[in-house]
Amino acid sequence: MATVKTLVCLANSRKIKGRCVAGMVDEGSGQWIRPVSARPNREVSEDERQYADSSDPRVLDIIAVPLLRPQARSYHSENWLLDPQYYWQKTGRAEWDTLLTLEQHPKTLWTNGHSTYHGTNNRVLIEQAHTLPDSLKLIRVDCVTLQVHTPGDRFGDTRKVVDAHFRHAGCPYILRVTDPEYEQTYVDKREGTYKLSESFLTVSLGEPHEGYAYKLVAAIIERAKI
Repeated sequence: MATVKTLVCLANSRKIKGRCVAGMVDEGSGQWIRPVSARPNREVSEDERQYADSSDPRVLDIIAVPLLRPQARSYHSENWLLDPQYYWQKTGRAEWDTLLTLEQHPKTLWTNGHSTYHGTNNRVLIEQAHTLPDSLKLIRVDCVTLQVHTPGDRFGDTRKVVDAHFRHAGCPYILRVTDPEYEQTYVDKREGTYKLSESFLTVSLGEPHEGYAYKLVAAIIERAKI
């Protein structure tokens, strides 16, 4: 029998073959929930996450989600198996003041010190990741710069990507953006940098990949757009 949890949607981000949806329980507890499917990569399909009118959940929607049971997996402690037999239900919209009550203040985004060529503090050794208690954070930053570039250009890969440059608790970060709205908007622009003002960022640790868990900006919520 399904358990219905009401969440403030804080991510509906791109994931291979589907989406990664996550939110905080709308009761002030600070509990994160990531509804997941029973498939190996746990991605959520369009059919599994849609409302009765076939529309897709948006960041800041308040959503009633039917879930079957907790399904924590290593550092993805927030995972809950979704019930694919029922539609999700939108019950409202959150505002900036709501985000202020949900804001988290971690000293670091998990562990720092491991970076890729184009990233900064953007990954965690998988051995360390397995010791972490969670994989989702909601932080507020005074500003964030989006960089549109083609990191694989010299190897013949002409795909543009979007990276977020920001500082949190005094530490610099350059993380890949997987927020579909911002990703699509900015890959359509010229290569360069674009500055955003005060924003909330949902930062997620992705699935294990070649010995690391990568930190991703799963959602960007600009104050100026609310």
